[in-house]
Amino acid sequence: MAPNNSCSICGCQDSWRHALLECNMAKCVWALQREEILEVISRAQHDDAHGWLHEAIAVLSQEDLVRLVVTMWSIWHARRKVIHEDIFQSPLWTHSFIERFIADLELATPQVEQKGRAQTQGSAAPAPPWTPPPHPGTMKVNVDDALSKNSSTMTMAAVARDEAGHFHGASVVVM
Repeated sequence: MAPNNSCSICGCQDSWRHALLECNMAKCVWALQREEILEVISRAQHDDAHGWLHEAIAVLSQEDLVRLVVTMWSIWHARRKVIHEDIFQSPLWTHSFIERFIADLELATPQVEQKGRAQTQGSAAPAPPWTPPPHPGTMKVNVDDALSKNSSTMTMAAVARDEAGHFHGASVVVM
């Protein structure tokens, strides 16, 4: 519980609406989003989160609704980083995370067949297929790493899958 009801970032009266929509930090992230989503945010008049979300679900497409929810989640995460770890992320960094996360979500979502052909017209080329381990009864661990251009931070990740491609575990290390 917070000791008072003011925003730890800007000092205004805090609420779910302030934290996710009205705080300057949140507004900067929303400014980088699609206009259809911004219209829903600006028109919604509900003071309670449930009613506001219900209204958004009623008017947004599935794609824009996913973007709305991922953006709110990312803003909440960025706020928690500021409040509890004193780590500030730029709105552009948060927006870039949202774009990468949604792109990863789209890759992980199976394509729906419609009238004998996949609904992938106009989309980017599909990712190369996963290659199973060379021997039956074994698992394959794919690894990757990344180095930040702006800091001395490095991340390493590993994902383990069996010969059928079933996920068995993952690990991430940030140094």
